[in-house]
Amino acid sequence: MSSPAPAAAPAPAPAAPQAAYPPLVGSQRLIGTIALSAATFMNVLDSSIANVSLPAISGDLGVAASQGTWVITSFAVSNAIAVPLTGWLTQRFGQVRLFVASIILFIIASWLCGLAPNLESLIAFRVLQGLVAGPMIPLSQTLMLSSYPKAKAGLALALWSMTTLTAPVAGPLLGGWISDNFSWPWIFYINIPIGLIAAWATWSIFSKRETPTRKLPIDTIGLALLVVWVSALQIMLDKGKELDWFASSEIVLLGIVALVSFVFFLIWELTEKHPIVDLRLFAGRNFTSGVLAISVAYGVMFGNVVLMPLWLQTQMGYTATWAGVVTAPVGILAIIISPFVGKALATRDPRAIASIAFMIFSLVSFMRSGFNTEVDLRTLMLPTVIQGAAMAMFFVPLVSITLSGLPPEKIPSASGLSNFVRITAGAFGTSIATTQWENRAAVHHATLSEVTNPGNPITEQALVGMRAAGQSVEQTYAMLERMVTTQAMTMGALDIFHASAIVFLVLIPLVWIAKRNRKGGAPSAEAAGAH
Repeated sequence: MSSPAPAAAPAPAPAAPQAAYPPLVGSQRLIGTIALSAATFMNVLDSSIANVSLPAISGDLGVAASQGTWVITSFAVSNAIAVPLTGWLTQRFGQVRLFVASIILFIIASWLCGLAPNLESLIAFRVLQGLVAGPMIPLSQTLMLSSYPKAKAGLALALWSMTTLTAPVAGPLLGGWISDNFSWPWIFYINIPIGLIAAWATWSIFSKRETPTRKLPIDTIGLALLVVWVSALQIMLDKGKELDWFASSEIVLLGIVALVSFVFFLIWELTEKHPIVDLRLFAGRNFTSGVLAISVAYGVMFGNVVLMPLWLQTQMGYTATWAGVVTAPVGILAIIISPFVGKALATRDPRAIASIAFMIFSLVSFMRSGFNTEVDLRTLMLPTVIQGAAMAMFFVPLVSITLSGLPPEKIPSASGLSNFVRITAGAFGTSIATTQWENRAAVHHATLSEVTNPGNPITEQALVGMRAAGQSVEQTYAMLERMVTTQAMTMGALDIFHASAIVFLVLIPLVWIAKRNRKGGAPSAEAAGAH
């Protein structure tokens, strides 16, 4: 998943009824908790560990940094597509078998990612990795809840959440350290020992607690249309800049395929008896406003999370390790504040809490829009630390809004659809942010080049100074070009941050379109299970 995710994303709610097994006790519950947490940690870690390694991956494979982002988006898109299938797969194969198979296939995909000789094969293996990772997070939560008595369900969710919140802190730090001291394939190889231990321990503890299975029809046409339109749109976004957008016949074709398959997808899903995603859920005001708010915000946030380390490493001279240090603290305040947010939801309006989250996100983006090429480490890290508070007040209230008012039997499909839209928005947001960064940088480069020509007195003075330092004419012009490029790329990044701040503010009224749950602000049990 998530990515890459800056913080843990809410998982889909349990996709099938849990068999009535008694809670685990003693060492079995301890080992089971560690095994499930390790698998979850591995999955969430893999969503964030690659962010700071993109320049190393791009450089080693001989592609541009913007092309390297396909490593992130390919995983996110395939993961999003797999999410709606979790319910069907669970009922077809059983929770435990599906979960263990997901871990083992994830290990194999990670190994293949590390062996990838070029970008094309790496993207293919990341697609595979995202597909098999789909059921892992929701099922880890479901199995965790089944391990504890109902009275300790809050403790089980707290332990699960702590795991998913610490992984985004460790991901950038670990990814940067590995990239600087070893080689980028090791960001994938480290999954192998963790996954093997988690799979073995999970099977040892839970194999005798399998859920009933049954054969159910699957919406193959809807699934095929879903894969086609999402994939076509994502490829169009990823390759648009490279191929000059609609001046390219390839981009035009991708756009037509995406549009036509999307229209057919809508028609088919609204008339199918067993749809792969239940689009009728969008008839609910709370579901629609909640999904739009959480998805757009997640797309903007995820785009910034990918953009920040790229800018630091390609333009500011940061190593992968130090770029990880800048981006890692996002989880600190989230870990501290999350328990208090959970309690506040029992008495407070979730729309107000979500609005505060958007205000903080906007503040963080405005702070980043004031950076310059001389910014120091402390100034860079401060917004990242503050963003953790927004993360704590973002997911749970919006999930509560999204699922409020729905009957219990609709919760799994609603949660799955919500997560599909959110994860897909994260992939789209990454592509849009990196593409617009390059577009804005090109505009600023053209403007700066006009005022830094040799006829400009200030430019001439700078050139004379560089020559006096013993540099040749070619060296001085090369240095001047590097300075202009760095300034242009920095100004382009600041434009993205500034636009993000505005988007977060615009999303606040969208939250208030939702009706408040008459039963109170606290999320239902099902909603809590979706986080």
